[in-house]
Parts: sequence; structure tokens; C-alpha cells
Amino acid sequence: MAAAPFPLVDIRSVANAQNEWVALLLRAAEGSFDDATLQAMFGAPDLLAAVAPLDCILLLDSPALLTPPILKLLPPNRVVLAVDARSLAQENVAKRLAGLQLDGYRVLLDGPLPEGMAPPMALRSVARFVGGDALPLPPASLPALFGPHLARGVDTLESLRACENAGFSWFSGGYALDDAGANAGDPQQHDDGTTRRRLMTMLALLSRDADSHELEAQLKQDPALSYHLLKLVNSAAFSSGLQITSFGQAISRIGRRQLQRWLQLLLYARHDPDGPPNLLLPVAARRGAVLEELCKRDGGDRDEQDLAFMTGVFSLLDRLFRTPMAALVRDLNLPDEVEAALLAREGCLGQRLRLCEMPGPVRAVLDGAGIDSLSWWQAQLYAYHWAIQVARNV
Repeated sequence: MAAAPFPLVDIRSVANAQNEWVALLLRAAEGSFDDATLQAMFGAPDLLAAVAPLDCILLLDSPALLTPPILKLLPPNRVVLAVDARSLAQENVAKRLAGLQLDGYRVLLDGPLPEGMAPPMALRSVARFVGGDALPLPPASLPALFGPHLARGVDTLESLRACENAGFSWFSGGYALDDAGANAGDPQQHDDGTTRRRLMTMLALLSRDADSHELEAQLKQDPALSYHLLKLVNSAAFSSGLQITSFGQAISRIGRRQLQRWLQLLLYARHDPDGPPNLLLPVAARRGAVLEELCKRDGGDRDEQDLAFMTGVFSLLDRLFRTPMAALVRDLNLPDEVEAALLAREGCLGQRLRLCEMPGPVRAVLDGAGIDSLSWWQAQLYAYHWAIQVARNV
């Protein structure tokens, strides 16, 4: 008998009001979670290890699925249970959820309560879908004492602000890509953008294999860029084991390949060390890592993997700079396949970039791209692991 295909899981990031990722929201992309799906997801250590130290929030229809064998796979200190509030209409569900909370699980009631039901005293933390036609909650309507409360489907900065005013403190949705605030959370949005222009110059120099002295000269002209580069190459996530104290060392010992990657990510860095993270940084890092991992699984060599990574990271430059993508790629002298992907979502890289941009995975689209659900799951784990490390170190 052929093995059942790996379940298709929708993974969304969850951030706090300081733009820091705090958890990943897991939702069944086809119907609801079942026993086999949860066994496949949590039966191996890959998921929780990959997303550490972030928590996982499971979106469930009811607690009926949480049998003792399943609960053994779900450590209470790492897994949050977001359960459809309508399930409270079923007998003993409120008691069961209260018991899970006593066992150490954080329980969120997702969605409105059944009509006429008062909020259970023991279950006061909530999750709400706020996208589409959902009615906004009035300001200060959620008690902070029982939080954190989760708002999902937050796709605009206006919605984000309304959710904050209502009392939510965890947010999931596409608001980082809202055109009304492409640089939201980035103090650099009100300056002249000198550092980013210099980064673009350095990336152009690297693409034409410029002399190391030219690269070092560019670095020395910008204190903010110098600070971020040295901090990054010496971070626990990326260090080669050598203490890097000069730009020449960063270039010669770390290598141009890794230097190029860090410079690509530094485009999205917070330029004020005390400022909030840029909302676009982990999104760009995740896209780059997904495309790189899929290329690697196809047998692509290191150069092909680098181009795939670059495509994902650069896919948000137009939002970052608020400049048409065509004007940006013209200055970088990119390979034709990267340009085609960035400008028209054409070719293999363009097709996979579209997958990264979709709000959730669709099996027919994955099949059309020649990607099975297990490969997609593993690429997602790799990409989120990478993005989490980048967000904590850039």
C-alpha cells in the first residue's frame, strides 16, 4: 500500500507589537487537523527544533483530537492551543479546555462564543480572525490580564493599529507587506537612505567581482553599515569561529559568497540599534531560504542555490525602497533568470517565488511546480529556522 502523502500545512508567523516573531501559527491547509496529520508534524523532532525558541500555535476545531498519545507529542511549554470557540457548545468541552490549561497548556478561544454563552471564567485568552468582513473589536475590549490575545488575518497596518487598541498583543497576517507602510517599523524611513544606497553599490561591486579594496572602501564610508556587518559576522548564528575585527577580515576570511548574503539581508536591517526590527526582514529571509532549499533539493549547485536565495531576498526590494523593481534590478546587473523572476515571476525561480507569496499552500499549485507536500514542509522548516535566526541577529 502506498504511503499517504504528507499533509499540507499552512504556516504563518506571529509577531508582537515590537515587530518580533514570537510564534508560528499552524493551520491545516485542507480541511481540519486529524490524528495522522499531527502525528506526521510532531512525531519527529524536526518541527519544534527548527522553530526554537518560538512557540507553535495549533489552530483546532475542537479538543477531541487531543488524545493522550497526541498530547505526548505536544510539550505544554512550546505548544499553544487555539480552539474554535463554537466547540464550547458541545458537552464537557469547557471543562476539558480548563483541564488542559491546568496541565500547563495556554488555551486561546478562537472566534466568537456560541450565541447566548457567557465567557468561561477559566478561559479568557482569545484569538480572532480580523480579516475580510470581520467586524473590528472596540478599543480596550480585551483584558490584558488574560493575554496574550492573538489577532489573525491582520493584513493592513490600519488593522494592526485597531487590533492593538482593542487589546491584542500577538498579530499574524500580511500587514508587513502593506503598501501604505512598506518601511513600517524602520527608523530609516525618514532619512536619506544613504546606507541602503551604499549597500546596493556594494552588491553591484560583488556581482562584477570587484577588488576587495573597493568593497572595503565602501564599508569604511558608512558607520551604520560597518556596525551591522561586524555584528552580523560575529553573531552566534553566522560566525565561522573566528573573531572578525576588520572589514578586510570580513571579506577575506568569511568569503565573498557569505558576505554577499549578509549584505543582501542588511538591506532590511534596523539602522538604529535601539529601533524596532524591520517587518520585511524575516519575510525576505524566509523567501530566500525557501528558494535556496528547493533548488538544493533539485540538485542545484552552489551558484544556482545562491541565485535562488538572492531572488527570494530581493523580491521585496521594491517595497523596501518604494521604487519600481525594474529600476532597482537595472543597477545590479543580475542574471537573466533572476531578472525574469523578479520582474515578471517567470521561469522556475519566478514560479517558486509566487509560491512563497501565496497566503497559504495549494496542493494543485505545488503539483504544478513539481513540489510534493513533504518537500514543501521540509523547505518551510528550513526557511523558518533560517528566518528566525536572521531576525534575532540582524
